[in-house]
Amino acid sequence: MSSEHAHLPPGVEVLTTWPDAAELIPAGAEARSIRVTLQPGDPGAPPHRHPGPIFGYVAEGEILFELEGQAPRVLKAGDALFEPGGDVIHYQGANNLPDAQSQLVLTMFAVPGTPILTLVSAEELAERQHLRAPRP
Repeated sequence: MSSEHAHLPPGVEVLTTWPDAAELIPAGAEARSIRVTLQPGDPGAPPHRHPGPIFGYVAEGEILFELEGQAPRVLKAGDALFEPGGDVIHYQGANNLPDAQSQLVLTMFAVPGTPILTLVSAEELAERQHLRAPRP
């Protein structure tokens, strides 16, 4: 354990840190706690973006997770995640399990009154295809 976290009581664990993430929180933002439960095989929301950064973790199951510029990856229960929000497209947040539900617990920072997500049009996806990481 690093000396900066040596004071934590037993059972408390720092999963990860994102040193520059606070700079992405919009002025006047509110914090929103969100739970996403995906049934077996659920593909999740279509490509979209969020109005501000999201911090969270996989509480249960496995999530196939893909952000613009990053290769798709599988996050398992206990794994932490970060999305910068704003202009970055969230391509996938699917349940990777065909026979069990998966769940995310998230905190989003966004200006009050903004939607949790905004779908991205097929035209914009085509225009930004060059920003998507190559898929295996």
